[in-house]
Amino acid sequence: MFLRVTSWIIFLAACAGPASSPKTLTVFAASSTLNAFNEIGKAFEAANPGVAVVFNFDGSQSLRTQLEQGAEADVFASANQSEMDALATQSLISNSQIFLSNELIVILPNGNPANVQTLSDLARPGLSLVLAAEDVPAGNYARQALDNLEASLGPGFKDQVLANLVSEENNVKQVVAKIQLGEADAGIVYNSDAVATPNLQTLAIPAEFNVTARYPIAVMKNAPSRALAEAFVAYVLSPDGQATLKKWGFTPVTP
Repeated sequence: MFLRVTSWIIFLAACAGPASSPKTLTVFAASSTLNAFNEIGKAFEAANPGVAVVFNFDGSQSLRTQLEQGAEADVFASANQSEMDALATQSLISNSQIFLSNELIVILPNGNPANVQTLSDLARPGLSLVLAAEDVPAGNYARQALDNLEASLGPGFKDQVLANLVSEENNVKQVVAKIQLGEADAGIVYNSDAVATPNLQTLAIPAEFNVTARYPIAVMKNAPSRALAEAFVAYVLSPDGQATLKKWGFTPVTP
């Protein structure tokens, strides 16, 4: 896969030619990939003159619904497998493959005004917590992590934490925004979100209680720009694409 990326790019650049009309590649991607994919998109455009990469970032569940309802896209990158499987069941995608993994972390507003020092503090009465909604991958993973932590912090821990929930967001970037604005005392997001917002303070979730999110990517079955879509997926999986993902806090796939 990695060895074919350069030839794909050269082929596409040659096909574009000076007389070719501009080509658009539309990528529907989980909101947590925003920073990394924007950088990857610019690199892909630079390697393929005349190509414009257009992204639609949102919660994976929302993107899946849009695609089911007929939205046109070339590539879908999800933060969980279930959304991809739903599209596969309807024959809307070609074969998917994992292109990165991600883990969870607690984020706190700058200055940590609620003085959250340990994970047990998330259950403190009066603390305000914001999560992605349960049907959003990040929200589902966060609740799984709370289940795991209950084994260490005692029965009822998850219920006590969720009693502090003041807002449930449609995607993980909205959770980050609430914490940046100081509208809650803590949130649970992906490690990549913390890397993208270094002004926020963080609290690690130990590996034995954390949840690993594996992100699949696929070309849409009726992709308007199939060759470009296949080349984009190949670039994401290439050493350069994986290096960009790592830079933004994701864990690259093993070649």
